[in-house]
Amino acid sequence: MTQPPSQQPPQGGGFGAPQDPQQGFPQPPAQPPAPPAGPPAQPPAQPQMPPVPPSAPRTPPPAAPQPGYGHPQQPPGQPGYGFPQQQQQPGPYAQQPGPYAQQPGPYGQQQPGPYGGYPGQPQYPGAPVPGAGNGGRNPFKGKPAVLIGAAVAALLVIGGGTWFALSDDGSDPAKPDAKGSSAAPAPTGSDDVDQGDGSGGGRDAQDDLNAGRQPGEAKVEWLVTNDVDLPRNGSDVHGPWIVGDTIVKAMYKSVTGYAVADGKKKWEVPFTTEVCAAPVAPATNGTIVIGVKDGTGDKADCLQLQQIDLKTGKAGWKQTVTKGTGFSSLSDITLAISGNTVTAAGTNNSYGFSLTDGKQLFGKPTGGCQPYAFAGGPKLIAAASCPTGDYEKQQHQISEVDPTTGKPKWSYKLAPNWEVDKVYSVNPLVVSATQRKEKKWTVFALTDTGKLRSTLDGGKDKFQPDCGGSFIIFGQNLEGCVGVAADANTFYMATAPTALTNGTNDVVAFNLDTGKPKWRAAAGPQRTMTPLRMEGGNVLLYMEGSWDRGGAVATLAPTGGSPKVLLQHPASTAKIESDFYSPQYAYADGRFFIASGRVSASNDEQEKQTKTMMAFGK
Repeated sequence: MTQPPSQQPPQGGGFGAPQDPQQGFPQPPAQPPAPPAGPPAQPPAQPQMPPVPPSAPRTPPPAAPQPGYGHPQQPPGQPGYGFPQQQQQPGPYAQQPGPYAQQPGPYGQQQPGPYGGYPGQPQYPGAPVPGAGNGGRNPFKGKPAVLIGAAVAALLVIGGGTWFALSDDGSDPAKPDAKGSSAAPAPTGSDDVDQGDGSGGGRDAQDDLNAGRQPGEAKVEWLVTNDVDLPRNGSDVHGPWIVGDTIVKAMYKSVTGYAVADGKKKWEVPFTTEVCAAPVAPATNGTIVIGVKDGTGDKADCLQLQQIDLKTGKAGWKQTVTKGTGFSSLSDITLAISGNTVTAAGTNNSYGFSLTDGKQLFGKPTGGCQPYAFAGGPKLIAAASCPTGDYEKQQHQISEVDPTTGKPKWSYKLAPNWEVDKVYSVNPLVVSATQRKEKKWTVFALTDTGKLRSTLDGGKDKFQPDCGGSFIIFGQNLEGCVGVAADANTFYMATAPTALTNGTNDVVAFNLDTGKPKWRAAAGPQRTMTPLRMEGGNVLLYMEGSWDRGGAVATLAPTGGSPKVLLQHPASTAKIESDFYSPQYAYADGRFFIASGRVSASNDEQEKQTKTMMAFGK
């Protein structure tokens, strides 16, 4: 492959000769020499994606929903954007409900883009987002997960459903108007909670959730069934987020808080229109800002912002984001929170607002590079497109920006036609970038001052970050991937399972200073694992369950070795654990939570019986 003008491969730590398109990592996008000491290189080619393995058969909700807001649509059977499609598999995975309309689930047609829409959504050691996909119990399936950092109560969430094979070809790469606040309703209890004693809702009265629990297995603390009257095609779920003694999720036209101890509903904030956007994590004080549609029709846009205190369920300020004009005007937003700033960004528009009072702090720059997505947490990172005057030559950059002014502290330009699609970690900064037209992918790390730190060398391994969703420029968060984690000097990524069923996988640790692998740890026979975030210096993992074996929460030492199990879920409830559609996971204070990433049913009776959240504890 020819190099872009003035681009040269980096010296050392590269990917070597081209490899099998389904193996290895591509080279990183290069920083065009502005005056470089040694011009960086362009990333390598993205390989063909292998099919995603199911860990157990499952039956998705019968109704096939219409495409959700902000997702690029494509007729069934058409190639996905920027990635070769796979043959649709017959059976229960053939139809995928949710924002992907009639697209097959992760066992059939892939989501648009080389990473299921793109390599996913990052986590600043500890943050992923809601996503969509067929809900197997494979930790690499389902919607983009929501991962909340330790600052918010050590929450994690998983979902997703795409395979990423990093390959090497030898190259390197508004004017918002304030509105009055709304009051949240008084806290109410929930009748749809099964406490695991045979008397709760959602299961037969004779069925005790803990009746078959064996010594050493975790206790099922509660099980919640759906109590929301949903539209015909169901609804995506945002969250869950854990703040203190409350676990919160947003679905359809409300945001609801539940007690972590017993699953009873504590409060609910209702809306007249649908919740359409949410950040990966709330602020450290438990405050969040969500997006709500500005109407109920098909032409409604996701432009309303609503502040909510997740500790109390009190709704605060509201703002309306100006849509703008033109073909690429902002109509759907992605949200991110950093410090006291919440950003609302989308195609051709971006804004920053005060988390305290909703006042606009900054807006779209008047010229130059235009941010289209942000990643939040300990730092505010922006992905932007820059004018080139040449339609065939796109220029993208990634920057750390000041949360109060929106001005870049530094910027790193990628090689032409490479774009930032996800941020796997904010601090340290680990970035995923793609070249969609040629189906290439690369992962690279930057220093605190925006210099190239390393490019990951994936060798012959196949990797599978779990990001779900679609292009960030069409309504997906820049952050939110799982299957990855990072500490100051090491980046951890899970390999793809070795088989469709009863397979296994490894976690590979990469030295962020060299990009080279340091060690690998095996999940064990017929078991897969996925990194969620860092926990007390260790890598927090979810160990995949099956229909006859419960899942588990485990940790992996930063030096490698074997996973250490923290919670082994009961085999007696493995089928229930495996039955959550597009599952998202959360772990805090010794409790593990599973929540459906999408709720849908074929009729009202089935809708009421749908299990939406489950908790395990000691």
